[in-house]
Amino acid sequence: MSPVYRAGFGCFVGRPNAGKSTLTNAIVGQKIAITSSKPQTTRHVIRAVLHRPDSQLVLVDTPGLHRPRTLLGERLNDLVRSTWSEVDVIGLCIPANEEVGRGDRFITGELAELKATVLAVVTKTDLVDKATLARQLAAVGELADFAAVVPVSATTGAQIDTLVEVMTDFLPESPQLYPDDMITDEPEAILIAELVREAALEGVRDELPHSIAVVVEEMFDEGSLTKIFADVYVERQSQKAIVIGAQASRLKDIGIRSRQEIEALLGRRVYLDLHVRVAKEWQRDPKQLRKLGF
Repeated sequence: MSPVYRAGFGCFVGRPNAGKSTLTNAIVGQKIAITSSKPQTTRHVIRAVLHRPDSQLVLVDTPGLHRPRTLLGERLNDLVRSTWSEVDVIGLCIPANEEVGRGDRFITGELAELKATVLAVVTKTDLVDKATLARQLAAVGELADFAAVVPVSATTGAQIDTLVEVMTDFLPESPQLYPDDMITDEPEAILIAELVREAALEGVRDELPHSIAVVVEEMFDEGSLTKIFADVYVERQSQKAIVIGAQASRLKDIGIRSRQEIEALLGRRVYLDLHVRVAKEWQRDPKQLRKLGF
């Protein structure tokens, strides 16, 4: 008998900043989804493909489910729920260093209505001792009748292979879904815009992250150089001044750090031209949201 080949879709869900994007990157082995200590960093659904001899696991990175305060927030939550309904296996991420809370219980209740197999993934195990981890595993196990409870650390790589094995076991028998050389189906312009936004999020004040959006307006190759022209959008003039910084120091730093990531992504030299623009109340304006790709 020929070995069974499995292929399907999985995703990690949970409260904002539960380590979902970091975990996705750790499993695939390269940076696909941007990460930040700021909540609600992820805004797009990004598919990352893990190729194995006997299976293909397509991880769908989603925003964190949260209490929406804007039209953007409502749309991100809709995006999360529509993704949940289409995947084969879901990993509910709960950090090892944070007590199980109301948000975790709410999401667990929502997942109970789905057809997908639901696992619990206790993330950030490197941040706690064994006794604390044992208590957290017990608390998570009491939340629901999960198909499995797997503790992992995306930082150290602990139990990542085990998590992949468990998720793959719940995928359907299926032929390969994506070509061997495809790691993600996300357009390069979106990935590049996200890398710029990731750099822009570092070091800004707490109220700013949700106001930042990035759009790649133009991208083309010129000899051995890729030229990229991108706009960083904020909602107010005062925010524009923060992103630019004194004598444009912060914007220059954003450009340097994001260009390094983009060059690693594209495998070639990059010229990056950034401009900061104001789009008033864009998170609440349907027209502005469409313009910015939401």
